Amino acid sequence: MPTWRDNAGGALEIRRSRANLPVRRRVPVDLGADPPYRPIASISRIGVDSPAICHDSEQPATAGQWKQHEETSAIRRPMRAPPPVQKDGPRVNEEIRSREVQLIDQNGHNHGPVEVRLAIEKAQEAGLDLVEIAPNSVPPVCKILDYGKYKYQSQKKAAEARKKQKVVEVKEIKLRPMIDDHDYDVKMRSMKRFFEEGDKVKVTLRFRGRELAHQELGYQLLNRVKDDTSKFAKVEQDARFEGRQVVMVLAPR
Repeated sequence: MPTWRDNAGGALEIRRSRANLPVRRRVPVDLGADPPYRPIASISRIGVDSPAICHDSEQPATAGQWKQHEETSAIRRPMRAPPPVQKDGPRVNEEIRSREVQLIDQNGHNHGPVEVRLAIEKAQEAGLDLVEIAPNSVPPVCKILDYGKYKYQSQKKAAEARKKQKVVEVKEIKLRPMIDDHDYDVKMRSMKRFFEEGDKVKVTLRFRGRELAHQELGYQLLNRVKDDTSKFAKVEQDARFEGRQVVMVLAPR
């Protein structure tokens, strides 16, 4: 009697009905042990509702072969082309798409509007490259120069600009209304160092308990800070209340 084994772990047994038509019936099979035989027709499922594909064979098969058979029946994902690589830097020679360009030769002489083909020929005669330096102009401005040297100088200028730029940070100085004179001097020295480094300073004056009843002491202290730092700092944000504390921001001159 023909028998089929499917991927769900059971077996399908075909019998003939009274109408002489094949009828399938599922028979449980133990998958823990190696099957002593390969079914007469093995079923590979391409989809959930796809029809069975039968392959006639009577040779024995192991559990590893069954696992390999199930892995090979997986659906492959469609191949997708990688995204185009964007060029870093200006367009050079044949990469220039405009029909006409504003040509500047290696000596700095402006030749006016020239066909891009003739401009490339002049650059090749001089042993240099045609580089598009102003693509947004109409027509775009191109110059005859050594592209390798131009790229090196551009990278060098960018590196120097990164070294010179300063990231402004906001330092915080915390004060109390009844601060001691020695502690106040230490805070002032720290604030002066921050201003010399080009940073801003956020002065935070916090009140505790019944100190809120004497807010004028806190404002007197902040006015003292303004006077002591007026030579090398300016008030960017005047004193204002934020909950139980007064905040003031100073910036270097």
